[in-house]
Amino acid sequence: MRMTRSGAVWLWLLLPVAAWAEDVPEVPPVEEERRPRDEAWRNLLRVEATTLAFLPHAGVGADEGCLQVEPTLILDGGAEFGLNLGTPVRLRLWGGGGAAGFVRKEDWDSPSDWGQLVRGLKLGSNDAPVGVWFGALESYSLLSAHLVRRYSNRSNPDYHPAGGFLTGSRGPFYAQAFASDVLGARLMGAEVALDLEHVLFGQPRAQGRYTLALSAVHDWGKAGGRAPPVTLAHLDATAVVVVRPGFEAHLLAGWGGRPGEGGAWGAVVGAGADAVTPTLYMRLRLEVRKQHGGFRQGYFGPDYELARFKAAGPEGAPLAEAHFPDGTSAYGEAEVGWDAVRYGGLSRHLKLSLGAEAFSWGRFDVDGRVAVQLFARSLEVTLKGLGVGMGQPGARYLGAAEARWRLLGGKLYAMGTGGTMLFPTPEGTLRPGAFASVGLGVDNAR
Repeated sequence: MRMTRSGAVWLWLLLPVAAWAEDVPEVPPVEEERRPRDEAWRNLLRVEATTLAFLPHAGVGADEGCLQVEPTLILDGGAEFGLNLGTPVRLRLWGGGGAAGFVRKEDWDSPSDWGQLVRGLKLGSNDAPVGVWFGALESYSLLSAHLVRRYSNRSNPDYHPAGGFLTGSRGPFYAQAFASDVLGARLMGAEVALDLEHVLFGQPRAQGRYTLALSAVHDWGKAGGRAPPVTLAHLDATAVVVVRPGFEAHLLAGWGGRPGEGGAWGAVVGAGADAVTPTLYMRLRLEVRKQHGGFRQGYFGPDYELARFKAAGPEGAPLAEAHFPDGTSAYGEAEVGWDAVRYGGLSRHLKLSLGAEAFSWGRFDVDGRVAVQLFARSLEVTLKGLGVGMGQPGARYLGAAEARWRLLGGKLYAMGTGGTMLFPTPEGTLRPGAFASVGLGVDNAR
């Protein structure tokens, strides 16, 4: 399954790198080779200044307002190298309590928070035997994704770590290891996939057609707030059954558990398809899952950085200690990237990511994000939403929206954002709140 094991991994996990110069036209590799070495490098300089307000929910906590200045420097060295430096600096204008300083201290009160200075560092590419990425992890999945799926290490508003992952291949083996916080003892894991066709019949023409993979993930729980440690492991088998130019379809099956926890296990069977064309990337998954004894697939998901303190549901316990009913579920996921497609006289650029799971005992989880660019990319609108434990008491909902409108030939843009958030407290609870921001930015993207 070469496209999904290698190409798709870098295409989607390194999406922040591709988005660095979203308004700079892409240069095909053949054309780039003809350019002088110094011209192959591109850069982007950006500064945003906005007012940012944090608003408490139902009078819980105090409101605070900040002037947020966000400088950004991006260096794009092509397929093998990329660097994105910059972070929002929040200068307090009002609120925050009597001990609050001029700079919002919650953004810089732990060693892990200094990781936010590096938004992205890419070394290596699809064709390299080893590749490295450091920066923010957004909707990250660990290869087969039955342990870590659509995970974000920035769900906690006061915790800003830099994560990282390493990919490598040698002979019949393909591996990926990751850490959610390279400056703290937090979530770490790895998955190793074995190409069975390579082992049995020698070097295949297409790698990754039939694979057996083992993954394990451990959360130390010692950074970003203390929480109970937890360990999970999973075994996966995948077979590609349809291969056409730009298209693959595969079947999968797997079994996992919690080492040291008797009776905690789960099983999964499913199918998937990947399609790549010059204007479209599409990735689809459909799975049927069985959970028993507190184990579940996708345990480290989009809600994990909050659930590790308090899981969705009526119990109010950390996820590692919360009761999870035995049962079955159906899971579906779609990721779509659509670029340079003309419809109705407008050039539309669309990115969609959606995952949903329905459980036999009445629970429903959904996580989605959609971003669209209109009017020759002058207007960009992004919507994000998360619902966990829907249909049950103690369900959790989060949402956000952002809009950017480019003015004066595209160098200047106006922007506005808003949404809801949850702040973990020292007592292990989650304090609800909201945020809103408006401002201006300038860059040399066009």
